[in-house]
Amino acid sequence: MTEAAKQSKRKQKIQVNILLSMLLSLILAVTLNNVLIYFVFQVGTGLDWLEKIFPYLITPFFIIVFIITFLMSTRRIVKDLMTLEQGLQTITEGDLSYRVPVNRQDELGRVAFNINRMTERLEQQIAKERAAEQSKMELITGLSHDLRTPLTSIIGYIELLRSNSFQDQEEYVRFVQNTYNKAAHLKKLLDDLFEYTRLSSVDPHLNAHQIDLCQLLNQLLFEFEPIACENELHIIKELGSSPVLSVVDSDKIARAIDNLLMNALKYSFKPGAIRIRMVTDSKQVTIEVENRGTPLTREQQDKLFERFYKADHSRSSEGLQTGAGLGLSIARNIAELHGGSLTLNHLEDLFNFKLKLPLEADG
Repeated sequence: MTEAAKQSKRKQKIQVNILLSMLLSLILAVTLNNVLIYFVFQVGTGLDWLEKIFPYLITPFFIIVFIITFLMSTRRIVKDLMTLEQGLQTITEGDLSYRVPVNRQDELGRVAFNINRMTERLEQQIAKERAAEQSKMELITGLSHDLRTPLTSIIGYIELLRSNSFQDQEEYVRFVQNTYNKAAHLKKLLDDLFEYTRLSSVDPHLNAHQIDLCQLLNQLLFEFEPIACENELHIIKELGSSPVLSVVDSDKIARAIDNLLMNALKYSFKPGAIRIRMVTDSKQVTIEVENRGTPLTREQQDKLFERFYKADHSRSSEGLQTGAGLGLSIARNIAELHGGSLTLNHLEDLFNFKLKLPLEADG
């Protein structure tokens, strides 16, 4: 049965009910009217006054009987219409938790169902808008805190240098170096924010071309190993020797992998190891970054990829500057832009991040 036929059949339900009510009212009115006529002319013979005024009474009597019968037979429809009206009034006054009772299977029942569905969607939309507004406030708060900390340090060191508040050349060099480190950290925070904003835009641009992911990963690990060694971390590579070709934006993929490596660096047990594994099949390549660290709660794990979320600071390594909480969010956005994914398998103290990319991206 076509949709148009179904709609036509549904529309007839309430029309048939009204038509049947009218026929019932008409039959009852005619029947009572005939009974009245029979009574007047058979039983009331000899009552001249009744015979004179009866022609004027018969039509009003018929109409009254018809109206009363019709109203009684359609009172449920009227009651349901009033329920709909009251429900709409309640909803328009702002009570979006109210739901109109659905007690019918005809058009009025579907109207009530659609009103409830519309109200539910409106309630969900308002909840999303409130969540977005809360997210904006958290964004501003997080940015204010993360940017203020290095900026305050920079201002403090510059003030020490400006007022010549250093004892010797060695302390002067240390102040300058600390100022530079804080400025570099501030730039990194701003770069993360800028990159996240670009990736979250409506139409982010990918400069995709074919590259060897194995070669890219080896280059990144070559640059990363000295930093890992300084933090008592050993790099275990399981990459294979065969080229792994894929059409990707090399700069963004490098950024995603670097974010995963830096996350493992910050939150690994020291001394320890970071394992990097590359697995390929006919359709995709999986880059795994595995390390051991302080276990997360289920709530922390669920929020790990949210923007500006940072797990308990006690997990971070001393001497490593904390970021803005955008690294994993940026990495996931990059993976999804390439038609891939970034997931976490977490079992006790073992963390395994899997970055999956198609071997032939859309570009």
